[in-house]
Amino acid sequence: MWHREDYLLGLITNGPSRAQWQKIERLGLRKYFDCVLVSGDLPWEKPDQHIFHEACKLLNVEPRNCIMVGDKLETDIKGGKEAELAATVWIPLQKDEEISDLPDITIDNVTELPEVLPNSPKLKRSTNMSDDC
Repeated sequence: MWHREDYLLGLITNGPSRAQWQKIERLGLRKYFDCVLVSGDLPWEKPDQHIFHEACKLLNVEPRNCIMVGDKLETDIKGGKEAELAATVWIPLQKDEEISDLPDITIDNVTELPEVLPNSPKLKRSTNMSDDC
């Protein structure tokens, strides 16, 4: 059974600092994440691998023990691949988006994560899944 307390979660978002932090606060998201990175506060944005590595550093985990879950192929998935994370999971925003072979796993809804993550061959090779971000 998947439990939130078994995982470290990081949020990486692109955009101007003030606008993104306002969204994060308005939606009450901070309490769900162990680290939050806004590209407007940093010298990089997704898909630059440095922002993914910064999240791993803040969470004190190795990139090979992390996965990227995102809805944008060009920023989330491409960046996760370039950062050499353990796996990438794509959740297309629109059902009619063209299927891509870029992500390791494609799902329709974030609620499917507990079912697919333990079955990912790339994640099975990870040394400690409790360190995933």
